[in-house]
Amino acid sequence: MAESTSLSPAEAFELLLSGNQRFVAGTPEHPNQDATRRAEIAPAQRPFSVLFGCSDSRLAAEIIFDRGLGDLFVVRTAGHVVGSEVLGSVEYGVEVLDCPLVVVLGHDACGAVAAACAALDDGTVPGGYIRDVVERVTPSVLAARAAGRLEADEILAEHVSRSVDLLLDRSRLLAERVAAGTAAVVGLCYRLADGSARLVAARGLDVGVTAV
Repeated sequence: MAESTSLSPAEAFELLLSGNQRFVAGTPEHPNQDATRRAEIAPAQRPFSVLFGCSDSRLAAEIIFDRGLGDLFVVRTAGHVVGSEVLGSVEYGVEVLDCPLVVVLGHDACGAVAAACAALDDGTVPGGYIRDVVERVTPSVLAARAAGRLEADEILAEHVSRSVDLLLDRSRLLAERVAAGTAAVVGLCYRLADGSARLVAARGLDVGVTAV
């Protein structure tokens, strides 16, 4: 089945959730992964969601959400840190490709979050441009600790939620789409062991958020 960008934000979110549930259950359908789909989308792409996630090799979006070719417009950086290239890519997905949903996807045992914690605790700071990644994650760790959220899952959820807000704060285009009800931005935390993705932040979508 070929989805189109006429989906509402809620419908797009439900597609992702149902795909993740199939993945967790071990019953994936592998939609849109055949030669017919390949030929269908060759002239143009019509993804239903922008997926902004961590670059971790265990976080392959099309697999963990059981989707296929042309379904997701994927942007990935270590620690899902936000820069101008990320903002431009997300805006392209929303403005040009008309995606109704933007997802920020973090995961447990994130190396970037662990490195930021280590930098704060014992001053261990990596060199090169890895340091820039760590510095961009550090405010999330500080905010979580200031709020008394000291567990790893709580720090991760804070970082995902702050990334959601940062996208909206820095992108007027995205904020206007969310305010108009034509787009939503959500934050998900992925568990490596069982493959589940839980909702920790939602902007423009009336759904329950998991407490951390």
